[in-house]
Formats: sequence, structure tokens, C-alpha cells
Amino acid sequence: MGLFAGHLLVLAVLAAGSVLAGLHLLAVRRTAGLSLAAAVAATLAAAATAVARGAPTHYTVGVALTAGGAVALAWATGRSRRRGSARRSALVAYEAGLPAVPRFAALAERDRLAAELHDVAAHRLTGVVVAAGAALRLADEERTAAALRHAGEAGREAIRELERLTGPDAHPALVTLADVDALAAAHTVDYRRTVRTAPARSTEAAYRVVREALTNAARYAGGSAVRVRIDPADTDGGDPPSRNAPALLVTVTDGGGRAVAPDLGTGRGLAGLAATVAAAGGTFTAGPVGGDGQTGTGIGTGWTVRALLPAGTAAPRPRRPSWRGTIASDYALVVLAIALSLGAGLLSADRPESFGGLLPAVLTVVLSGLHALPLGWRSRAPGRALAAVLLALLLWWACDRLGWTRPPVSDIFLVYGWVELTLVYSSGVRLPWRRSLYAPLAVAATGGLALASGPGITGSRVAAWALLTGVLALPALAVWSWGRRTGRRRARRRAVDARRRALLDGHADSAVRAQRLRFAAGLRGTALGHTRALVAAADAGNLPTVRDEARAGLAALRELLAGNAEDGTGGDGTGEEEAPPPTTAGIAALAAAHGATVQYLGPSRPLPAVVEVFAHRVAAALMAVGVTLTVRTRHDGVEVCGPLPGDPEAERRLRALVDTAGGTLSTPGRTEVRVWLPEVSPWRSE
Repeated sequence: MGLFAGHLLVLAVLAAGSVLAGLHLLAVRRTAGLSLAAAVAATLAAAATAVARGAPTHYTVGVALTAGGAVALAWATGRSRRRGSARRSALVAYEAGLPAVPRFAALAERDRLAAELHDVAAHRLTGVVVAAGAALRLADEERTAAALRHAGEAGREAIRELERLTGPDAHPALVTLADVDALAAAHTVDYRRTVRTAPARSTEAAYRVVREALTNAARYAGGSAVRVRIDPADTDGGDPPSRNAPALLVTVTDGGGRAVAPDLGTGRGLAGLAATVAAAGGTFTAGPVGGDGQTGTGIGTGWTVRALLPAGTAAPRPRRPSWRGTIASDYALVVLAIALSLGAGLLSADRPESFGGLLPAVLTVVLSGLHALPLGWRSRAPGRALAAVLLALLLWWACDRLGWTRPPVSDIFLVYGWVELTLVYSSGVRLPWRRSLYAPLAVAATGGLALASGPGITGSRVAAWALLTGVLALPALAVWSWGRRTGRRRARRRAVDARRRALLDGHADSAVRAQRLRFAAGLRGTALGHTRALVAAADAGNLPTVRDEARAGLAALRELLAGNAEDGTGGDGTGEEEAPPPTTAGIAALAAAHGATVQYLGPSRPLPAVVEVFAHRVAAALMAVGVTLTVRTRHDGVEVCGPLPGDPEAERRLRALVDTAGGTLSTPGRTEVRVWLPEVSPWRSE
């Protein structure tokens, strides 16, 4: 019989080990929700087994607590392995993508310069061509003089703008709504603005929309009436682009007319406007209104450009801590501590006498919880967590001195002092050394007090307390030193990453400057020369030359833009397309390759490599033709928002990706996805 019982015990141990190993692997390979559900099911199964065997209630609770502690440990270590594997994979991807960062920074600068070149110089030169052509056609002296005067003014403005683009600082000045007013006034259109203020991004987008629409009206609808309106969105039935922000509506409508200069466009206007409006957080539409339905090619065909832009900034949503990161592991330690402190005492054949009655049992349960729960703050506030644990231990000591609890507090500290040491380690890792040095000393003093009150102590308890404090100080200081070494190692790693990031930023800046110089060289040799010749011809009163030079300048701009567009992303000479770097900045190149748009919000600052890579991977999972993604950087992480994938399998993969990253995912209204990737805690393994 004894042999049979021994065999059963061995089988039970093997079965329990197999279950724990399986739960560990499940936590490594599957999402937190699925693995946590399996862990809860395993705990309930252990309790159900005890009930089926007819065990007493207290024994069943002890089984459940003990099984829960073991399961929590297996789950937490599995989650830690999952995060560690994800971190290593992300770092490998980041290292592999670093060589592409300077090149894609140069390409982004090229696209920015090309867009500004189209918006600024092409706008003015088109106006010169239209005005000069109309004056030459009508052969009117007054109109000819006005066209020459306009050509001189517009040409000089174009020269200043082109010279700025060829200079060291090629970034445009900030645009205001007053600039939109001046632009409309210069074109003598029917203009009304009822919006008094708008964010800088929306103002710049509105200015570009109005300018491009007026330029197109001059090209394709000569002589028609043009109406420009900038109103709150609700005056025209528009829906705000964000639920939490008001919106403004920009509309430019022409009545249609004869195409004066249909061959002067660069083909980038409307597509560039759509990208600009989307990057500002709005929506853009353009199309014919009336006539024969053709897109501005026939007489009488009207055209409307419509942009819905944010008129205010939506308040950022508060972020809750991620339960898939280190916090989940911290609370797994809470479960383990409670299971060890209560479960072992309940696993006896009879009612456990160690609790000594109802009051001691209640106090023991309460004090066990107070002693264990602060472990959940280990990553966020280790100093406060340790203070709470020591306060609970002192409260336990006071109850023990009054005879209210069993077992004695000295036994409790001997068995569960690992809780204090865990928090001493975390304090050494996360707190400055002067503040964290109090942690091992406080644990030694409080632990010495608990041990000195034990029943085996004879003689002076004060002397015993002093001696035991000195003895406990040695392991406590050793654990604290371990934490300090870990903290310094992480600080050195961060310093190395910062130096490497600074060096990489330097290479990227050099590539951007080189791109700017190449662009400037192309401008000086072509468009800028034609524009200067245009001004000289205007001063000489030679209107035909003015028109020809303006056309030549536009043609040069078109060739320059086309040549830059042909310079693709394949930089290795093999013709193969180079993948954008896995960073938040690389999301823009990824969006351009997919015909999508990305909007960046928040301060531009370097993020940890792991966060950069996972933000890029989340954006890639959300990427589709025509979508608009938002990347918001905050002080504690980054948020990536986009439309919810229509394919359930794609949504499942996205959830698994976010879980691996230690982030959170929400789908408000089942129409959009918001992914939050915290900057620090999920990647700090203890």
C-alpha cells in the first residue's frame, strides 16, 4: 500500500510539473489573455480535484492558493521569456536597419523640398504665364503693363523663394491665417473666412489648399469666378476629423472656363495636397461640379476642392499601465507571496491550529495581503512599495506582541523575507544610490526587530535586535549592490545607445545637407536662371520673353521634380527596393510605398530602439492603400492609430504583435485601432 501511495505521489508530481511546463510554454508562445485564462483554469482544476477527493474546505483553499502561486510563477517567467525574445528580435531588426536611416532621411528631405518647390515657385510662375498670355492675346496696353508689373513682382518673389530653397536653411516660415487672407486678396476672388484661429498644421494645410486651388483655377478655368470659404465645419454639414476636436472646412470652387495653360502642371498638386491635409489630421476631396462632368478640361466645367481640417487640438487620452508588461509579472509575485504565506498553512489534514482561532486567522489573512500587495508597485515605485511592506511587517510585529496572530512574526520573516529583498533589489536598480541605500538598512533593522521577538530569543532582546540587524545587513546590502550593478549596467547601455543615436543623427543630417546641395545645384542651373531672365525681360518690357522664360522655368521645375521622383529607394545599385528603417521616422517611407499617409504628433525625440521597432511593425500591420495613420509621441511612450483591419486574421496577428510588445490595443467603435507602446517598463527585466 505504501509503495502504491509513493507511486501516486510521483505521478502527481510529474503531472503537476508537466502542467506548469505547459503553462510556461503557453505564456511564451501565446498572448497574455489566452495564457492567463489557461493559468486560471489550471488553478481551478487543482481546487476541483481536491473537492472531488472530499478534502476539507480549508485544505481545498490551500490547494488553490498553492497551485495559484506555482501557476503564477510559471506564467510570469513565460511572459518574461516572451518579452525577452521580442526585445532581442527587435534589437536585431534595429541594427540591421540602421544603415538605411541616412538614406531615407535624405529621401524625406528630397520629397519635402520637391513639395515646397511645387507649391511656391510653380504657383508664381504659373500666374506669370497666365497673365502674360492673356495680355498678349488681347493686345491691350494697360493689360500688358499690368502683366509686366505682375511678372516683375512675382519673379522677384520666386527668386527669393528659390534662393531660400538653395540656402543652408531651406525650411519655410510659419504661415498664419492672415497669409491666407493676403493670398486670396492678391487673386481678387470671392473670399470669406469665419474662423479666427487654427492650429499651425491646419493653417499651413489651408494655405496650401487655397494656393494650389487658385493656381489650378488660373490654369484650367481662365476668367471664371472663384469662391474661397474657410468656415467651421458644422456650417457646411461636415463631420470633425476627430471626435475630440472641432474642425474647419476649406472650400475653393471655380465656375469652369477655358484651359489657359493645361500643360504647365507637374502632376503632383492634388496628390501632394491630399498628403498634406491627411498629415494635418484632415480629409481632402477634389472633383468637378456640373458641366459635362470632365475634370476641368471642358468649358463650363466647375471644380471644387474641399479640405476638412482640425480647428483645435484634441486632449491626449490618459494612459493606464500595461498589464502585459512588467506590471503583470509584479502582480504574479503578489499571487506567489500570498500563496506561500497562506496556502502552506492551510494544507493540513485537520483545521490548521497555527491560525489559533477566528481572530488570528482573519488578521493573518489581512496581514499577508498587506505584506504581499506592495510587490505590485515594484517597477513603478519600489521605494514606496518597500515602505508599505515594512509597515505591514511592523503591524504584524505589534499584533504578535499582543498575542493576536499565529505563527509568530519571526517565523513569517524567515520564510517570506524574500519579499523585502526583492524590493531592496528593485530600489537599487531604479532609485538614486543615496535614496536607495536606506532600503537595505531599513530591511535589516525591521527584520532584526521581527527576529528578536521570536520565542527562541533569551536575554536582552535589544542586544539581540542589534546583533540580528548587523547580520541581516550583510545579505540586504549584497542584494542592494546587485541591484545597483544592474542599474549601472542599464545606464551604461542607455549611454551607449544615446551616443550611437547621436552619431546616427549626425550621419542623417549630413545626408540631408548633401541632398539639399544637390537640389540647390539643380535649381541654380535651371529654374533659377530662367526666373532671373524673366525678371530682366519684365524690366525691359519684353512680354513675349517673359512668357517664354516663365514657361521654360516651369518646364525646368517639372524635369527637376521628375528626375528626383525617379531616384527611388533602391540605393545599392542592384535595382532592388531598399526597405525603410524600422523606426518611427521610417513609417513615413513605408506609408509612401503603400500610398498611405502618416501624421506625426507630439515632440520629436529619440525613443528606445525596441519601441521604435514595434511602432514600425504596428504601423506596417495597419498599412493599406489610402489609409491615414497617426503616430503620437508622448513623454512615456508612443501611440499608433489607424483604421481597424477588415480581416479578422489580420486583427488577430495585430493583437499578438501588440501583446508581444507589451503594449495595449483598443478598438473604439470597432472602426479604428489605438495601440499604446510604453517606453520603459515592459522592457525592463529583473
